[in-house]
Amino acid sequence: MATDWLDLPASPALPGLFARAAVRRGTRGKTLPELGVRCQVSVDPGHLERYRTVCGFPGKGLLPATYPHILAFPLQMRLLTAPRFPFPLLGLVHLENRIRVLRPLGGLGPFTASVQVDDLQPHEKGATFSLVTRLEDLLGLVWEGDSRILFRGLRLSGQPVPRSVEESLPLDHLDQWYAAADIGRHYARVAGDYNPIHLSAASAKLFGFPRAIAHGLWNKARCLAALESRLPAAGYEVDVRFQKPVLLPGEVTLLASAAAPAGRLVLRGKDDTPHMTGGWQPLA
Repeated sequence: MATDWLDLPASPALPGLFARAAVRRGTRGKTLPELGVRCQVSVDPGHLERYRTVCGFPGKGLLPATYPHILAFPLQMRLLTAPRFPFPLLGLVHLENRIRVLRPLGGLGPFTASVQVDDLQPHEKGATFSLVTRLEDLLGLVWEGDSRILFRGLRLSGQPVPRSVEESLPLDHLDQWYAAADIGRHYARVAGDYNPIHLSAASAKLFGFPRAIAHGLWNKARCLAALESRLPAAGYEVDVRFQKPVLLPGEVTLLASAAAPAGRLVLRGKDDTPHMTGGWQPLA
């Protein structure tokens, strides 16, 4: 079935979408809609520099590999709060994230950003689906992201897809940084993601966390900033699995394999707490 595309004249405003998410309750079905949202987006140079600063990227000409997620975040919110989307946004858990950089992320646009959902699968804790984000320029697809999302409120028939076995490689200490108590608020200001679990200890406790936790995509971006010299300009993908959340404030350590076309990374916290694992490799 063809995707039913909603073409917007501009990125939607986030406050109304957050309000819609806050009051949404209950499950409205067990299938994903053949629905997508897209519009033209451009990069604001000032916003880009603030993103680089909060994520630790050096000031180079190309866009950071994680930045298209920021350009498309309002579209993601628009899709996940649409009446036809069956699950409430609050309570969705970001389990995994893969980005594919097909060509160098140069220029400020305009680009066409699009988002859609796909691949609903049973999971031992509920059901998972993919939130697929794409960025295109005049030559076609330049970047693609796949966020694997867990919804605990749905049980599907069938068996969960087995997890792939991660390749084991020798890892060395690459970098270490302190995630300040307010990093969630700083990142929210540039990413637009004001989920209460990231903003303060008081708001995070309402959702069962002892303190605020760092955004998963900030963790990934901060790691890719440290790995930037080991990654090519294009023709690669980076896949990560989010594990235990980074409680704020906290210190984390990035371990990575040697510089090579393919490699592994691990983000660990105090007492070797595993926060994120993943790797990079050339595109097939």
